Amino acid sequence: MRIPLAYISIILIWATTPLAIKWSGEGPGFLFGVAGRMSIGAACVVTLLLLMRQRLAWHRQARLTYLAVALQIYGSMLAVYWAAQFIPSGWISVIFGLSPLITALLSAIWLRERSLTPGKLLSYGFGIGGLTIMFGSALQFGPEAVLGIAGVLVSAFLQSASAVWVQRIQAKLPALSQVAGGLLLAVPAYWLTWWLTDGQWPASLPPASLASIVYLGVIATTIGFVLYYYVLTHLAATRVALITLLSPVLALMLGHTVNHEPLTMKIATGTALILAALFMHEYFDRIVGYLVRKTTAKRLRSSA
Repeated sequence: MRIPLAYISIILIWATTPLAIKWSGEGPGFLFGVAGRMSIGAACVVTLLLLMRQRLAWHRQARLTYLAVALQIYGSMLAVYWAAQFIPSGWISVIFGLSPLITALLSAIWLRERSLTPGKLLSYGFGIGGLTIMFGSALQFGPEAVLGIAGVLVSAFLQSASAVWVQRIQAKLPALSQVAGGLLLAVPAYWLTWWLTDGQWPASLPPASLASIVYLGVIATTIGFVLYYYVLTHLAATRVALITLLSPVLALMLGHTVNHEPLTMKIATGTALILAALFMHEYFDRIVGYLVRKTTAKRLRSSA
């Protein structure tokens, strides 16, 4: 029961995170927004460690795991916060939905998993088709929207690489320790990046931005990341990435309803193709295998 509950919680958190990311950067800037979020998250996670009297391991595998987690917390999140300036929040979740396909490719190369079956290769075609339509739709919003899509793709790649790297290391650390170690590496990097590229304390901090930063720090970072790495410890990286099958639809609906973001036919078509790609990626080979087994069994009964 714990794993399904954690899985559902991650879906809901990921569905609300894109809009919160967009709001958190409106006013103070995206760098301050993400640095503030991760600082709050780090404080919460360290507090939890102290309350649970859980110490961080510092052996070689642990250090490598923290570095792999930091790749997602710093690299992936920095890219998506930058991209959120240029595209509607719902698009972030939709494009991020391609991460299972990226994860499957990286798992085949890095973990030698049998993750490039005919069904999964066919799903790549649907995913690329959906992404092409999304790029075409972005051109209507200007060249910056194309940059936003590219930024989310970079973010999805870095998150997938981080997930596969964590599984390759196999340090078997508690989820809370993984997040704490990654945050301890990522937070100084964020503030250094902010100081070098901006360095200006925001003149104003709108209530929506402040609430979003706090929500992202306490819920999305502390609870969301811990649940994510908890599930990642118990399930295959490709199955964990399928959380993005449901969250894009919820994120699009939320952005359209709450933030009045456009929802055109092109966006709906591109989203549908990407979601179809995710569905095929997970179930096409299973359905074909089931039909083959059923046909074979029927033939054996007939011949008998």
